[in-house]
Amino acid sequence: MSLDTATVRRIAKLARIRVDEAEIATLQTELNAILGYVDQLNEVDVTGIEPLSGGAQMAMRLRPDICNDGEMPEKILANAPDRAGEFFAVPKVVE
Repeated sequence: MSLDTATVRRIAKLARIRVDEAEIATLQTELNAILGYVDQLNEVDVTGIEPLSGGAQMAMRLRPDICNDGEMPEKILANAPDRAGEFFAVPKVVE
């Protein structure tokens, strides 16, 4: 499939892209190259190949969902600019 200049202008308008008249020919060449590549992909024989819904068709191993405090509150709070007991202290943002 080959695009003409009127179709390129319409595509640019639909995409809300301002294209100068000098750029129409370049854009037409690039879009035709993309469509040529898609035509090449359509020629590939995919009979007998199952479609994929994702990159890996395997079940992921899950870790137990256990809530904890990180077991090192002093190390974590050592980097805090301000603290209130065992918590981060932050400035009040809502009055």
